[in-house]
Amino acid sequence: MTSYHLRGASPAKTRADAVVVGAWKDPKGGVTLAAGAEDVGTAFGRSLRPLLSTLGFTGKTGEVTRVPTGGKLSSPLLVLVGLGEKPADRATELLAVRRAAGVAARSTANAASVALALPADDAGLIRNVLEGYLLGGYAFSRYQSKDPDKRAGTVTVLSPAARRGEAGTTFEEAQVVAAAVQGVRDWVNTPAGDLTPPAFAEEISRATKGTKVTATVLDEATLTELGCGGLLGVGGGSSAPPRLVELRYSPAEPFAHLALVGKGITFDSGGLSIKTAKGMETMKCDMAGAATVTQATLAIARLGLPLRVTAYACLAENMVSGSSMRPGDVISIYGGKTVEVLNTDAEGRLVMADGLQRAVEEQPDTIIDVATLTGHMMQALGNRVGAAFGSDEVVAPLVESGRESGEKLWRMPIPQDVVDRVRGSKIADLAQHDWNRWGGGLFAAAFLREFTDGRPWAHLDIAGPAFNTAGAAGHLTPGGTGFALTTLVDYARTLTGQA
Repeated sequence: MTSYHLRGASPAKTRADAVVVGAWKDPKGGVTLAAGAEDVGTAFGRSLRPLLSTLGFTGKTGEVTRVPTGGKLSSPLLVLVGLGEKPADRATELLAVRRAAGVAARSTANAASVALALPADDAGLIRNVLEGYLLGGYAFSRYQSKDPDKRAGTVTVLSPAARRGEAGTTFEEAQVVAAAVQGVRDWVNTPAGDLTPPAFAEEISRATKGTKVTATVLDEATLTELGCGGLLGVGGGSSAPPRLVELRYSPAEPFAHLALVGKGITFDSGGLSIKTAKGMETMKCDMAGAATVTQATLAIARLGLPLRVTAYACLAENMVSGSSMRPGDVISIYGGKTVEVLNTDAEGRLVMADGLQRAVEEQPDTIIDVATLTGHMMQALGNRVGAAFGSDEVVAPLVESGRESGEKLWRMPIPQDVVDRVRGSKIADLAQHDWNRWGGGLFAAAFLREFTDGRPWAHLDIAGPAFNTAGAAGHLTPGGTGFALTTLVDYARTLTGQA
């Protein structure tokens, strides 16, 4: 078990197996030590710059070099991490520090104790140093016969602001948020055969034990009684029946009521509109939205934010069998709206519709849904940027909240012609899909908005950034990323005036 500490000590005098400092890349060549490394620079004197040049260290983003200190520091090893060129804006600087801390976690894996002397002059930087380190050092080893965990036993963040009250509070809160992101990653990385809808519902219920969050699991019989046709239609082809998990956190005198809805397709074969074999390889990640809203609710409760939260994890497995939903079927969503199904691989919006309608009944001030919804948004924005749709008063602060934690969201429109397409079914109230190849992500968002009753709402399509198929980079590790969780928590803070 690793212990974490915040200290105001000098990195040159701190005893640890390794001390980590940052370095900015100089556009004219060479490097400049970042804030926090001043005492290290003094201890090495003029010898450090030519030494780094000899080692070929340029300070580019993610670059690492290790220098034995030879007694110049109390620590035997100095680890320098590149921050890239120093940015002009605050948000980019925070992200650079977060990424560097993640690299540092993997670069000091064999050290028993680590001191982080990255830029940490204020609470915001302290948060990004610690969260970046915790997330960059994440590893999913549940299915490995030998646990590869080599995390340090003691990690100390060095900061001149360490004795300020807000710094200590931020340091503790960063551990809560990072643990929630790691919880999302664990669930997303779990094989779909071990995380069916009933199993996932049990995991969520277990996670709420000992917290101020209550969980209610609606099974297939209850869903049938309620008329939740989206969940039942999508989950009908699987031997593992669907579940709707409803979470509630109700502190005294809340500032507002936030509803969160998450897509929880534990595996997506595409149903009868079947995916290719290659297209199924990462489909265990299609429940990332449900994992995110669940862990965000738990984090908000653990932080004690004065905000009422109701969350809906819409869980189903989209499989192929004789009882699978068919193209051309008409299903009835909770509340009575009918939907013509034209593509069983556009299933996420159907389960989300049930959740959104359930959320509306609670009359929240704001609704946010999170889903790995469309490949169209991956084509438009790549795999590092999420899409944000919805009401201006919700989307704008969400986008800003994402900037603080390096989760970039791009505002997208819902044009009237797309709305007309959603309402264009000849036999039902709404069309779930059409085969117009243009604007599929916009169509999905327009469909979801039909179930929000005109309330302030945002839809986050995280299909790209929710799962990292590449290697580790910065604070991101392979597999589930936990994208959007810190954004939701930061947004929740804005609703309570604590941002």
